[in-house]
Amino acid sequence: MRAAFSIAMALLLSACQTWSPDSGMSVVADIAGRDLNKQVEALRTPEDAQAVRGKVVALLRRSLAADAAVQVALLNNRALQAAYNELGFAEAAVMQASLPPNPTFSVSRVATSIEVEIERRIVADILALATLPARSEVAADRFWQAQLRAAEETLRVAAETRRAFYRAVAARQLAGFFEQAKSAAETASELARRLGESGAMNKLDQAREQVFYADLTAQLATARQREASEREALIRAMGLWGANLDFKLPNALPAVPRRVQTLAGIEVDAVARRVDLQIARIELEVLAKSYGLTQASRFINILDGGYADKLEKRVDERNLMRGFDIRLQIPIFDFGEVRVRQAEATYMQAVNRLLALAVNARSEARDAYRVYRSTYEIAGHYQREVLPLRKIISDETLLRYNAMLIDVFSLLAEARQRIAATITTIEAKRDFWLATVDLKAAVAGGGRLGNRQERANPLAVSAGDAGAR
Repeated sequence: MRAAFSIAMALLLSACQTWSPDSGMSVVADIAGRDLNKQVEALRTPEDAQAVRGKVVALLRRSLAADAAVQVALLNNRALQAAYNELGFAEAAVMQASLPPNPTFSVSRVATSIEVEIERRIVADILALATLPARSEVAADRFWQAQLRAAEETLRVAAETRRAFYRAVAARQLAGFFEQAKSAAETASELARRLGESGAMNKLDQAREQVFYADLTAQLATARQREASEREALIRAMGLWGANLDFKLPNALPAVPRRVQTLAGIEVDAVARRVDLQIARIELEVLAKSYGLTQASRFINILDGGYADKLEKRVDERNLMRGFDIRLQIPIFDFGEVRVRQAEATYMQAVNRLLALAVNARSEARDAYRVYRSTYEIAGHYQREVLPLRKIISDETLLRYNAMLIDVFSLLAEARQRIAATITTIEAKRDFWLATVDLKAAVAGGGRLGNRQERANPLAVSAGDAGAR
């Protein structure tokens, strides 16, 4: 009766299992809407691809913003679409696990001169039928894991696109500023040459002005190269090609906000919201269910049963014999202890990995918030304090030079120092916006954190050294 009840429940469960209408994209859409406030779509048909192309073209018509770049990437990045295709395989596995095993039908015929013997068998895997509900439940959890992995990939693509956007805009802003600084340095170099011809400037001072102009020329070439490379990185993140490459970027990074985010329970939020932690928790539940299944079937490896009959034909008579056939593997040498020990070790390994992942998530959240606060203070300090003071110094220096209270050397030295301060300000703003992306990734998930400090501008050092004379 118990076996019959299990088989009936298994057949009922397989009959109730149906394909999801959105191929599992509902979980991805919910997480993208909650954490990114963005729309995601799985491109299943040519009509879907055509509709997405229209949305992408509309987003690229205007000057691109960070949110628009992320939305383009979520709709147009083909690597992300490949991750969504994995949901189809996972759902197919769920359907496969919910189906009862196919029975095996065999026929044998043996004939002699006086008799014919025909044997027919229908054999089914009874153990597979009895464990069908448990295996279906495990497969459903695996499908949920696949949905969360697709959501994690969505968050990763969004974070990488936003980082690429801020790097591209910062590189564009630096290239534009280097262009202006080169023009000013060229004027100063020409002035130094004329002063040298008149005898008002010695060769040492002339060489200093000329080497500063040469440094700026080299830095401008490097900035233009980096601008092109960062733009290509953004193009790859958004999955663009062809006519869509001619989009416009802002000339400058956004200003640092007036107020900083205050996240008192950032560790709790990270542990509760991180997608990778949710995946690890489901893995632990799946292994626990599988471990219980291993315990139940540790002594039974193969159990097949079914209907069997045998028909004998002789010259003058015909006999039909009916019965059943059961095949059972007897555990004489292997009592299932190996499988149980392996299941226990696998489960404890998953427990320790989950705990380690939770510890790392807490640490990453704390570290990301500290970096966010420090970069906010640094960028705000340059924006509110250093640059205004540098402007005052430059204006006062120019007034004193026009009144012939100071010489041209002081004016040129101040110009170099102001250029260096402006470059550092742009880089500080870029680091702040990258830190905001890392902070969101540390709390919600989405891959590894980006490079924190990318400042590597030798001109900021050489210009300051050249001005301190």
